[in-house]
Amino acid sequence: METAAEWTFESTSEEDTRRLGTLLADRLVPGTVLALNGNLGAGKTRLVQAIAQALGVDPAEVNSPTFVLIQEYEGRLPLYHFDTYRLKDTDEFLELGADELLYADGVCLIEWAEKVADVLPRDVLEIKITHISETARRFEFTGQGSRSRQIVTALKADSPTD
Repeated sequence: METAAEWTFESTSEEDTRRLGTLLADRLVPGTVLALNGNLGAGKTRLVQAIAQALGVDPAEVNSPTFVLIQEYEGRLPLYHFDTYRLKDTDEFLELGADELLYADGVCLIEWAEKVADVLPRDVLEIKITHISETARRFEFTGQGSRSRQIVTALKADSPTD
């Protein structure tokens, strides 16, 4: 079994987060699953907006799907944006038809993914977001499968160095 690929990005502004979303979106391919984890207000939805914008979706259309649970957006790739915060269990997630979307020809962005981790594909890109200050966030990437490891490796190679 190959080890996971890891990379950490420090954002000090919304512009940094937008650039990160663009870097990430440029590497996404159909079938990619992003597991977004972090406390309330950490920046999960902001990262989703940045990714969506880079894929050609109006960022004003992108909001947290807390009450509808799944939002679909059409861009360069179909985006399926899940918010599992209010789900009781993974059965409820699967009843939404999530398992079909996880293996569809789009990209899945799952907020609060730790709540449904046991039903996610093996190849998942986990992004842990930590609130550092009012404007700063830490994004910790862990690629668990070949596709996700390739994305993390590309992000590391293409990111600006200090």
